[in-house]
Amino acid sequence: MAETAPLILTLQLNPAAFAFFNQLRKKHFPEKINYLDAHLTLFHHLPNVPAVKELLEEVAARQKVISLEVTSVIKLGRGVAYKLESPVLKNLHAYLQKQWQPYLTPQDKQGLRPHVTVQNKVEPEIANKLYEELTAAFEPIRAEGVGFGLWEYRGGPWGKIKIYDFSAI
Repeated sequence: MAETAPLILTLQLNPAAFAFFNQLRKKHFPEKINYLDAHLTLFHHLPNVPAVKELLEEVAARQKVISLEVTSVIKLGRGVAYKLESPVLKNLHAYLQKQWQPYLTPQDKQGLRPHVTVQNKVEPEIANKLYEELTAAFEPIRAEGVGFGLWEYRGGPWGKIKIYDFSAI
């Protein structure tokens, strides 16, 4: 029996925040390897099993929209990202980690450092230039987490499985 592709879990951002980050990603991420829209990854490698999807359904149904603070521009070595902070998101991530503990890779067992990458896999000088440019113009902004995105990893592009909108008011 063939092994199924691993799953990636992201936090869906409100339309204005998504548009802001995605426009920067399209402008600064190397086009030939930019398979994805801007995203905030919560888990990098989950198994494609019913328990994962069932828990996401349950959690999304009771989760309110999450307030996020975009607090700074950060260097990634060969790229640039925006750092986001939210105690609610960190608590939610810790809860999911606990539920999925047997499935998690070492990377996904680590604490969450929420960020949205707008540039990666470029020469350090290019990344440093963009970092300086974005830092000089940076002003903290608010964003919202409005749901989960569940994706299948396909070696480059991701295949969308389902969007789980947060339902609680």
